[in-house]
Amino acid sequence: MTQNTANSQLDAVDLKILAALQENCRITLAELSEHVGLSQSPCLRRWRRLEDDGYITRYTALVNARKLGRKMMAFVEIKLAIHSDETIEAFERAIRQAPQVQECHLMTGQRDYLLRVLVDDLDAYDDFVKTVLRTVSNISSMETSFALHEVKSLTQTFEMRPAKKQK
Repeated sequence: MTQNTANSQLDAVDLKILAALQENCRITLAELSEHVGLSQSPCLRRWRRLEDDGYITRYTALVNARKLGRKMMAFVEIKLAIHSDETIEAFERAIRQAPQVQECHLMTGQRDYLLRVLVDDLDAYDDFVKTVLRTVSNISSMETSFALHEVKSLTQTFEMRPAKKQK
């Protein structure tokens, strides 16, 4: 994990709150207050400020996709033929509507987009290609790699340490 250097407005207590919530967003205010060494009222004020300022964007449950039958993860590199605003918007709109696509990133390098796709099996992936990707007329090439097993997956954004003071 990388050190937090992006925002020096957060102090060590704010970072401890964020770290605790990333570990367990169902933590009670009493537990969080004890963990960070504050009474409940100032802890709640900081927690709400972190939400209001956009440091905390949502709360979610991590679900075991394999237990739900989503046993195949594919990484799909996409290259578009034309890079006009209209064709890019059409591609991104199609991808946003595809529930199989867990992540989509605009990239630098040889390919334009990297998708992380979760499906039940190879037949479901074939169906995804036919019903989603082949309907987007602007794809000039795609390359798919299938994950054999997950080596590392973090939900924490970064290691929660205060930014170093500038001398």
